[in-house]
Amino acid sequence: MLELNFSSFPEIQTNRLFLRRMDEEDLAEIFFLRSNEEAMKYIDRPRAVTLKDAENHLNLINESINNNEAISWAIALKENPAKLIGNIGYWRMKKEHYRAELGYMLHPGFWRKGIMKEAIIAVLDYGFNTMNLHSVEANINAENDASAAILEATGFIKEAHFKEDFFFDGIFRDTIIYSKLK
Repeated sequence: MLELNFSSFPEIQTNRLFLRRMDEEDLAEIFFLRSNEEAMKYIDRPRAVTLKDAENHLNLINESINNNEAISWAIALKENPAKLIGNIGYWRMKKEHYRAELGYMLHPGFWRKGIMKEAIIAVLDYGFNTMNLHSVEANINAENDASAAILEATGFIKEAHFKEDFFFDGIFRDTIIYSKLK
């Protein structure tokens, strides 16, 4: 079974990015992302309404890291490492199967600049080579063509299209599952 220990939080650097642990200094940016209609368009979760909602979200992330159940990084540019522009991480860990689900989001002002692709490549490297994952899946809204394109560009394969399998905000929605093997 997969053994995880995030007690010493792993920071990751790429050519342009600094991936670090999220903290209370990030609450305004977390609130922006979680409340912004454009950023949340394909994330079928309730929008943040107050800063307290963002704080609760951050607390949930940190609790899962502290319990070695999941890991999530703030995405920041190296030139401004204190400013969160997105996040990326592994959750829904299936330790017995050496598998995790990848999730991510990015401030709309940074879309189409290769930032998320760069972050995914770095986090996949960490997942496969440090965490010892065997496979990674990504579960996306079927209408999210940009996310599908990024996943395919980073070597993910479309494995399933589930029709109306997810009910959110009064609508049944389709889900597409992508995966990548080590």
